[in-house]
Order: sequence, then structure tokens, then C-alpha cells
Amino acid sequence: MNSTGKRKINVAILDLYERTDNQGMRCLRELLFQFEKLKNLELTVDEFEVRKEIQLPGTAYDIYISSGGPGSPIASKGSEWENAYFEWLQSIIKYNDNPLHLLKKKVFFICHSFQLASRFFEIADVTKRKSTSFGVFPVHCLNNSNKEPIFEGLGDPFYAVDSRDFQVVNPHHEKLNELGANILAIEKARPHVPYERAIMAIRFNDHMIGTQFHPEADAMGMLIHLQGGEKKKTVIENHGEEKWKSMIEQLNDPDKIMNTYSHVLPNFLETSLNELISK
Repeated sequence: MNSTGKRKINVAILDLYERTDNQGMRCLRELLFQFEKLKNLELTVDEFEVRKEIQLPGTAYDIYISSGGPGSPIASKGSEWENAYFEWLQSIIKYNDNPLHLLKKKVFFICHSFQLASRFFEIADVTKRKSTSFGVFPVHCLNNSNKEPIFEGLGDPFYAVDSRDFQVVNPHHEKLNELGANILAIEKARPHVPYERAIMAIRFNDHMIGTQFHPEADAMGMLIHLQGGEKKKTVIENHGEEKWKSMIEQLNDPDKIMNTYSHVLPNFLETSLNELISK
């Protein structure tokens, strides 16, 4: 508690956007601001530029959110920034494994970070997609996800913003069992194509979880972003006008993106906060 009676929580955002134009960081800042006001907290939020500056947080934070980002999650293997990122991740695991540390560090991985974490834990293959997945798509829960707190309040399927050229597929079940990890959700069925359905969410361990989709995407910001002249032109050139129209329509549906936005990361923050308070 601080002098105002508000509980103080320290949050680190690991920024993997490599200084490219994005909506993800804005969405994360806004979501954390909303949660702070709703719960009457004092959030200290620090951002770390991982890929250009090789900035990584220490273990002083309560909650870590690792963002999406551009480019290949495979080509970075062996790079200075990825080695540093994996060293940070190992330091959090080591901290959490210490029985003297009663307050465990909570980590959420988004999209590119989710792909990197899947490589780090060696629980699935990370491969390039035949074509870019871009739009609002249904995400299907698996049977064991009904006990997962971050999915509380969501339907099955629920809808999420997807934007990626890579995918997490071919789960390594022995490794999953060894770690006690669970696959929580997979992408929509595509019976017309002979491809395996990608993994869309994994609980890596009791304190680390991630999604292939973007739970931080907010409908209003995305609408403004997609209707801007240059972005609209780029989407239509790369994906066609029908895809652009479909995204605008689905972003206006309150049961889709805003439902995911108002549940997944807020549920993660809520459960993390409850554990911090209970210790």
C-alpha cells in the first residue's frame, strides 16, 4: 500500500515491435490504465525496447506482458536480442522455482512473444504459414480450457484479431506433459485445406500463459486504424477489399472483439492481482 491507500503493482511491458508502426503498445497502455482505475490501484508501468535496444527487465516487477511484433520468430535464433530475451525468461522461471519466493512473477505472451515462448519451451513447432492470417477469426476452446481463468466469460468459439505470417503447430505432447503445460485453444476449422490447425493459446506453467491472437486489440482503435487512408490502402492491396470490409463489420460487433478485449487480459490481471493480495 502507498500513502493514498492504493495497492501498488509494478508492471513491465516487453516491447517487441522493433519501433515499427503498431496499435499493440497503445492498446496495452490503455488497457492497463483502465484496469488501474477500475481496481483503484497504483500501477507503475515500465516499457522495455527488446529488439533494438536489447532492454530487458529484472525480477522486480509483479507482472510482465510481452508484446507482439513484426518479422520471423525463427530467423532471430541466435541473435543478441533473442539470447537476452531467453535469458530474461530463464531468470523469471528460476525466480518462480525458488520456494523462498512466495510471490510469483506472472507473464503473458502475445503473438510474436507466444511463438518465441513456444520455441523456448520446445513444446511445438513454429513454422511459416502458406499465407498471412489477417482479420477477425473464431478461436475454439479445448476441453481443458473450461477451468482456465483467463477465458472466463468468453463463449466457444470467441473472436479475436489475428495478424501473423507464422504459426505454432505440431504440439510435442511429451514435453507438454513434462512441463505440466496445457493447450487451451486452436484456430478455426478449415476443412477445405489440408493444413493442421494452429495452436492459439497455451498455459506454459502456473505463472506463464500466452495467446497467438491479440487480446489487447480494441475495436475503436482498430476501426480508426483500418479506416485511415494509408492503412486501408495497404490492407486492400494485400488482402482485398472484401477482407477489409469484413474486418470493419466484425469490429463493429460488440460480441466479438470487445468481448475478448474486456475478458482475456483483464482476467489475467485480475487473477494475478488476487494472488498478490492473498500472499
